[in-house]
Amino acid sequence: MVPIEKNMEKPVKAVMVQAFGGPEVLAVADLPDPHPAAGQVLITTEASGVGGIDALIRSGALAEYGATPGRILGSEVAGTVTEVGEGDTTWVGRRVWALTGESGGYAEQALAPAETLVLLPTDLSAVAAVTLGSSAMVAHFALRHAHFTRGESVLVRGAAGGIGVMAVQIAARGGAGTVAVTTSSAERGDRLRELGATHVLDRLGRGAPDAPAGYDVILDIVAGADLPSFFARLEPNGRMVAVGAMAGTPPADFGMEMVAAFRKSMSFATFSADTVPALERRAATAELFTAASRGELKAVVHEALPLEQAVLAHQKMEAGEVFGRIALTPSRS
Repeated sequence: MVPIEKNMEKPVKAVMVQAFGGPEVLAVADLPDPHPAAGQVLITTEASGVGGIDALIRSGALAEYGATPGRILGSEVAGTVTEVGEGDTTWVGRRVWALTGESGGYAEQALAPAETLVLLPTDLSAVAAVTLGSSAMVAHFALRHAHFTRGESVLVRGAAGGIGVMAVQIAARGGAGTVAVTTSSAERGDRLRELGATHVLDRLGRGAPDAPAGYDVILDIVAGADLPSFFARLEPNGRMVAVGAMAGTPPADFGMEMVAAFRKSMSFATFSADTVPALERRAATAELFTAASRGELKAVVHEALPLEQAVLAHQKMEAGEVFGRIALTPSRS
């Protein structure tokens, strides 16, 4: 292992899930210094991204998939590499963005697989990096999964969150003929227009008389009971891709709406970035960071809060207040 100098006497602060439940189950804990194994690096964290997956893990919604209490939340961080396990030592001292997996990011020191590291442009802040990071990468590959091409119409369902605001921007940047969005308020709709949306609909897809009746691509971040109704919004040969389930899973028979319109040749797919090879994820994220540093994409930061205020961050998510993403920043003395 090749470290750079660290304060070895002070414990590392991290935010842990004490038990499944509401935001109040999060607590700051003092932990020993972590050390990277082979294939890992240790990052002194400047910012940690707060995402919907964190709320699902905290609530216990993903317990059947292996999530347990005692976990440190956080799937992405930005900061400086301070130590590496067996591997490329040239990363030491460099500012990077990284995926930690499904845990470990809400901490002053975070372990991450070396294969996820992306070098940060000098003019991109750590807060901007974790705001763009996984959200932009998922939106990019979800649109590719939908076979989106220039000139097509796109509807982003649930567009005010991290993935949604990036999908709007990336679709507009990619030459979409229409970028419609569903959202909860006129104020959020105005902000989404500033990011490239051309039509603003309510949560049920209503409210814009001039909006297209159908779309070539629907990116659905919400899912839930209303997902089947959006099949009626697909054009012939239209593609719906589910990239999240913030409102829960759709009804068990949701596909019947698509089968009922058999002659429209519609398709439905789910998308997880886990299916994209690591090298492709890194290359795409690096390009998206470069686009942001050129001003072609905007990091939509709702708020940057101290690490110790993780409970407040989750309360804001639960209340539906967040537009874009919240970041947590360690406050070292």
